[in-house]
Amino acid sequence: MVISTIPWGRDLPHSTSDEAEAKNWGYWQNQINRASLVMLLEVGIISRQEARAIAGAQLDAEAKQAEPDVEPFTDIMPLEKLLIEQCGQMATLIHTGRSRQDIFATLNQARLRLSVLDFAQNLNLLRENILNIAKDNVETWMPAYTNGVQAMPITLGFYFWAFLESFERDFDRIREAWQRINRSALGSAVLANSHWPIDRSRLAELLGFDGPIVNGLDSTQVSLFDIPVEAAGIAQNVAIRMTTLMQDIAQQYSQIRPWLLLDSSAAYSSSAMPQKRNPGIIQKTRAKASDVIGAAHTAVIRAHNLQLGMYDNKESVSEDNSAVFVHAVHMLQLANWAFSMLKVLPERALEELNNDWTCTMALAETLQHVHAVPFRVGHHFASDMVTVAREDGYLPTTFPYAKAVEIYAQVTAQLDWHDGALPLTEMQFRETLSPAHVVSTLQGPGSPAPQSTSVGLKNIEQKLEADKAWLNEKQGALNTKDNLLDSLFKALAQ
Repeated sequence: MVISTIPWGRDLPHSTSDEAEAKNWGYWQNQINRASLVMLLEVGIISRQEARAIAGAQLDAEAKQAEPDVEPFTDIMPLEKLLIEQCGQMATLIHTGRSRQDIFATLNQARLRLSVLDFAQNLNLLRENILNIAKDNVETWMPAYTNGVQAMPITLGFYFWAFLESFERDFDRIREAWQRINRSALGSAVLANSHWPIDRSRLAELLGFDGPIVNGLDSTQVSLFDIPVEAAGIAQNVAIRMTTLMQDIAQQYSQIRPWLLLDSSAAYSSSAMPQKRNPGIIQKTRAKASDVIGAAHTAVIRAHNLQLGMYDNKESVSEDNSAVFVHAVHMLQLANWAFSMLKVLPERALEELNNDWTCTMALAETLQHVHAVPFRVGHHFASDMVTVAREDGYLPTTFPYAKAVEIYAQVTAQLDWHDGALPLTEMQFRETLSPAHVVSTLQGPGSPAPQSTSVGLKNIEQKLEADKAWLNEKQGALNTKDNLLDSLFKALAQ
């Protein structure tokens, strides 16, 4: 569907992807039936003749479900009815050793894992998009803010590197959670298994899971409290930082001359004020991030204060309820669109720095590091200089050197420091207040110095490639298992 930049109106997709849209309840009930038949024959619970007859009925039922205007099934009983119509009560053998409880738990887990993979795919696209912007701006000097006030000079590449590291942690969380997400409940029946020798590991394998959740009660009841909520928490974590990213960009639009802004196609005009260009996609992405947070909280609230065995929480994060990952994927798609239209004006960013006294901490540090002036003496000097500058309207580039010499002498006398002569030439004084000089001379790994940032971004790029490979491997493994089940099942019907 087409994503709108207008922040009002509904354009929320139904699912996290076209694949997820196709793999609905009905799809997974059919897959579970197919896997059940294959396993039941392999362990000798049903005969080949019975398996062939039921497989034929299953194929007929799938064809009927695919007819135009047929609503997807959302329960196992209508599907069982179709099977009985085709081959009689023999069809109910397919339900041996299972229940709605383990079926629903399994299909909800299968839908959750695909939603998480779709989320991971879109997260990687965002990481790549932001990485490219960061690599192009390792020498785009800009202010960093604390408490809403300019704090220190950094670069735009460094700023985005910080968020890229945080998104890397989110992908690590996906990797770590996957070992819990990709587990199956099928074969545990209601909650305590059955008297049949059901091969739960084989069922899990046929459906692409890494294995069963071993304890029957855990698999159909307890795990549905923690695993979906854990997954939703990952999406919520990303959304919280997305609001910060979007808010930082939106803040630029309160300035007369922003240095970060969007292409005009990403903005919409005012109905009354001809000068306005409103950053609609920024507002919409931020709002969608809030929707993700709200949906994740909904899942938590639905799961709390329940006695075991209730249904309230069992699909609380799915498309049919809070739709955590539908909102989350939509948020990431909007963010990707926003960043693809981001325009950076380096000269304006540098002007912003030079309009304030963001480099004065470096002045105090230089006096200490190079000339052994105690930090508090240098800090006091820099602070007094800024006070005078703001009272008299001076900027870092226009502050009189002679005035700085005078203030330094006053401060050293006041603090009883033995040398009252400013140990910086005018050229050194100007250089110390230069954002480019300040940032480029910062020390240690993790600093915004261009060389440090370039190394950091290279590491980010390598980890992103590894995460893409992991994702491709998981997607490929699921496709392989789909093909395996399809071939084994079709062999039954022959």
